[in-house]
Amino acid sequence: MKIIKIAALLASGLSATVSFAAKDGCKTPDGKEIRGAVKMDGSSTVFPVAEAIAEEFQKVCPRVRVTVGLSGTGGGFKKFTSGEIDISNASRSIKPKEKAATEKNKIKYMKLPVAFDGISVIVSKKNTFLKEIAMEDLKRIWEPGSKIKYWNEVDPKLPKKEIKLYGPGADSGTFDFFTEEVMGVSRASRSDYVASEDDNVLVRGVKASDAALGYFGYAYYIENKSTLNSVKIKYKGKTTGPTFETIQDGSYPLARPLLVYLNVGSAKRPEVQAFVDFFLKNAGKLSKEVGYIPLPKETYEKALAEFEKTVKNMQTH
Repeated sequence: MKIIKIAALLASGLSATVSFAAKDGCKTPDGKEIRGAVKMDGSSTVFPVAEAIAEEFQKVCPRVRVTVGLSGTGGGFKKFTSGEIDISNASRSIKPKEKAATEKNKIKYMKLPVAFDGISVIVSKKNTFLKEIAMEDLKRIWEPGSKIKYWNEVDPKLPKKEIKLYGPGADSGTFDFFTEEVMGVSRASRSDYVASEDDNVLVRGVKASDAALGYFGYAYYIENKSTLNSVKIKYKGKTTGPTFETIQDGSYPLARPLLVYLNVGSAKRPEVQAFVDFFLKNAGKLSKEVGYIPLPKETYEKALAEFEKTVKNMQTH
């Protein structure tokens, strides 16, 4: 996926955005201490960034309780479109049917940037035979109805070991993105694999077997590099693995943006305003700390300016 495509995805959601600066510790402009709760849920890929930001924010605003769930991008959107949560963490853009649900329930939203990610194709450190794989072979392994069971069926040079597959469940944005990029059709996948919305479950499964293959967000790979290896992908004449540089410049074929969706109605509350302000000012630094790739500084600044403009407009109407 080209960097231009990623940038377009991010830019498309910045027509309405919001913000509030928590000053004097965590007080409103009229000096009142900010209290309340902020509810986030959704992508397990975005979770490490969201959790890190929430933890740092609560050091500044201890009277604000921020909860971060990880029900998957689809699960988060179900809660978001029904008004159950303030912010939905997403590893893909909102789908037409989800957008229709927000319109039905009169929920206005804004899309905000988080970081870059590269879906990593992973094997255990115990695996000594798979260093790279062609995109077409990934498709043959994961496509609906695939009969491939052993590694030597992918390539006769590989050992006759039964492939144990691990991947995100159907509510995951990672599942949607991977299937769209590898299969060419979103949600097209074989079903006989170990599926979980919790990436840590996938990590444990893959690292336990020398014949396992899985895919999940780059941060989970980085966190577990001592027990896991990433597999380079052969695609369009190039062989590329997920690294900070290849994800940032878009040369890694499974690079993608990570996003959050904010309920504009929730942004009327001071605690949500303060949290989103903190989020946009710290997402770059903290996304890097947890293993993702920060966006250009200007991207966060633009989102913050538009966020502040929207809050100001709400306060004057």
